[in-house]
Amino acid sequence: MRYPNIHRAVFLDRPNRFVAHCEMEGQQLTVHVKNTGRCRELLPPGVRVWCEVAQNPQRKTKFDLITVQKGDRLINMDSQAPNAVLGEWLRAGGLLPQPTLVKGEATRGASRLDFYVESPTRRAWIEVKGVTLEEEGHARFPDAPTQRGIKHLEELETCVRDGFEAYAVFVVQMEGVVDFAPNRRTHPAFGDALVHAVQNGVQILALDCTVTPESLQIRSRVPVELEEPQT
Repeated sequence: MRYPNIHRAVFLDRPNRFVAHCEMEGQQLTVHVKNTGRCRELLPPGVRVWCEVAQNPQRKTKFDLITVQKGDRLINMDSQAPNAVLGEWLRAGGLLPQPTLVKGEATRGASRLDFYVESPTRRAWIEVKGVTLEEEGHARFPDAPTQRGIKHLEELETCVRDGFEAYAVFVVQMEGVVDFAPNRRTHPAFGDALVHAVQNGVQILALDCTVTPESLQIRSRVPVELEEPQT
């Protein structure tokens, strides 16, 4: 996926989870933050960021904060991007070869999962999680407790029981991480739920991305460690 109109800026502060103050070309601006997570490790004052011009010219905030530089690594922090890039990857046959159907926001009973995919011989349900937390080269999820994430894993288990393939896909919104693991220090119950899901047939994928200020693209699979790496 590409961002057509990107401008470089410097992050100043974040008064709440929806907006941030940035300096762009000598002017202080209030920009929309497209990620309501904590992201504290990504946004220290003075860090370099990239913002996209908002598509709605009538909106109060004229820019969306998209990408941040953390050391030598660019990290995309757009919470809508993981579904978009995974959709591109699925339609290109990244998961099921020769897909005949890729349906986003697919309803399953009273639940909704991010994707339903069919090929001539296979059917799969997929839930997507974006990963922006990186510590010493290890990607981790979540950065805050997520009961909703646990419910999604439980729903994927029911898909397996009903004869479908089921995948929890963690889109790591950066390149070059060592591995992916659940963040047990922040939410141990999510780590336990992930192990339980695997034991009941849910498949776990972690995919890193090639990131530029103007683009994001699925790159390759990342090793998954269900027990958090020792650092």
